[in-house]
Amino acid sequence: MPQQAYNRLGSIGSGGAGAAVANGGGGTQSPPVSPRRSPRMHRRGAKDGGGFSGRRLPAGAPRTLAQKLAWMFLSLLLRRQAIFLFAPLIYVSGMLLYMGTVSLDSVPAIISRPSPGSVYRSPQLYERLHADMDADNTSDGLSSVWKHASKNGGWKPCINTNTSGLPESSGYIFVEANGGLNQQRTSICNAVAVAGYLNATLIIPNFHYHSVWRDPSKFKDIYDEDYFITTLQNDVRVVDKVPEYIMERFGHNMSNVYNFKIKAWSSIRYYRDVVRPKLIEEKLIRISPFANRLSFDAPPSVQRLRCLANFEALRFSNPIESLAEKLVSRMKERSMDNGGKYIAVHLRFEEDMVAFSCCIFDGGEEERRHMMTTRERGWRGKFTKPGRVIRPGFIRVNGKCPLTPLEVGLMLRGMGFSNNTLIYLASGKIYSAEKTMRPLFEMFPLLQTKETLVETEELAPFKNFSSRMAAIDYTVCLHSEVFVTTQGGNFPHFLIGHRRYLYGGHSKTIKPDKRKLAQLFANPNVGWKSLKRQLLGMRSHTDGKGIEIRRPNDSIYSFPTPDCMCQANKTEVNRS
Repeated sequence: MPQQAYNRLGSIGSGGAGAAVANGGGGTQSPPVSPRRSPRMHRRGAKDGGGFSGRRLPAGAPRTLAQKLAWMFLSLLLRRQAIFLFAPLIYVSGMLLYMGTVSLDSVPAIISRPSPGSVYRSPQLYERLHADMDADNTSDGLSSVWKHASKNGGWKPCINTNTSGLPESSGYIFVEANGGLNQQRTSICNAVAVAGYLNATLIIPNFHYHSVWRDPSKFKDIYDEDYFITTLQNDVRVVDKVPEYIMERFGHNMSNVYNFKIKAWSSIRYYRDVVRPKLIEEKLIRISPFANRLSFDAPPSVQRLRCLANFEALRFSNPIESLAEKLVSRMKERSMDNGGKYIAVHLRFEEDMVAFSCCIFDGGEEERRHMMTTRERGWRGKFTKPGRVIRPGFIRVNGKCPLTPLEVGLMLRGMGFSNNTLIYLASGKIYSAEKTMRPLFEMFPLLQTKETLVETEELAPFKNFSSRMAAIDYTVCLHSEVFVTTQGGNFPHFLIGHRRYLYGGHSKTIKPDKRKLAQLFANPNVGWKSLKRQLLGMRSHTDGKGIEIRRPNDSIYSFPTPDCMCQANKTEVNRS
């Protein structure tokens, strides 16, 4: 049995172990011959006579050159399968060779169409709808613009003041308020909150001169300093300068005072844990810059001080207040047909705003070159950094372009305000005013500005001071029946909250959906009735959003409820 098994195994190889046994069995066994690499190919070769053409060749017939090449190529592919990685390269090479023989004259042209709303087409829309707009006499105007002003009973101011006296001061805090009028306002209110929380004495904030606004005004030039100190006297100590005995320690040089560089939106806990120990040690600290250096998410005691500073303690200086009240009075006199009500529009279409937005309007190549020059002059290198891509169409579709005077007029007429509505325009110098303002005057011929309401000599003391001019606009807008914001920024940020504080929690503000406006104004098929219906819906929506409760991390200066206001019952609202 063992011998038979051995012979059976040996017979597998040709000329192997079996041959050795047959020769006497005394020699060393030869190893079995290695099998061919591919038995399948071996069998196929035996069957087909070694060819791959599918046709049996006669025994001993010579192979053609084509057959030999095919055999070598296929053998190489099967033995070196990695060569299949070159298949895409071979395919692309073949396609390129083929395309070289095709005439491109027969290839259809690819037409690129701009996405809806990405191109400024408002002038064409105005030209097409102008006649229908003038013929429409169904406008309800200011008589029924706000229908949700007393929603949920309304709200009333309720800021509690301290009556228990102040403990001994921990030291003095000096802050530098940077930016324009309302960014400085943020710094002032946050400084009051931090000083009160740390039980420190606040030095009247210093206004940092900025090359953009170029306004050297001090605190007392814009705000009533005495009124500010008196209003806060039971809650926060405020003085106009650092005492001499403190400054002697620092050689009467403020640059020798320790300056905190605080991160934006720092928590009040940071001031308690990091700033307060240094304040107690040094007795005088400096924080510069200070805009947006305190988080909106803060405990009630901090929020109360913010409310007190912003809505009660900050009052404009007498010169500003007097002129602003004169403008408000004249606006009400000229709108007696509408019960003394008027609309205030904050229009951001100054040259620097147009340039910064990177939007394209209807000025052609000349406008494009001018805006590039303005951007480079004001923000050197910011818009020309390597890799930065500016997409004006994308900016417009996303509602980031400033509304033009023409678009403001179209929007307000579509929202139901007739051409006898009195409008106050709060703005700087409008870009290309002679051209861009003409359509707005055609739609609202009673439009007014600071310059049209007062004599030149009355405005002269404020003319070269941007913050004082902005303060006048702020006051006139504050007392309007309707406030319209067109671009955002710190001005409407504060004004919307201030209006909520004065008008029962309702902002009485139109804040348009600029994404929707971009598509509406670029629609070549929209008719006047359809346009007006959609704009009236937008007005109704903004009315419904007039009363909003502040959410975590929302600005208390825009949403004073519930931190600065209490809900009034309906009988109080009706009686008022």
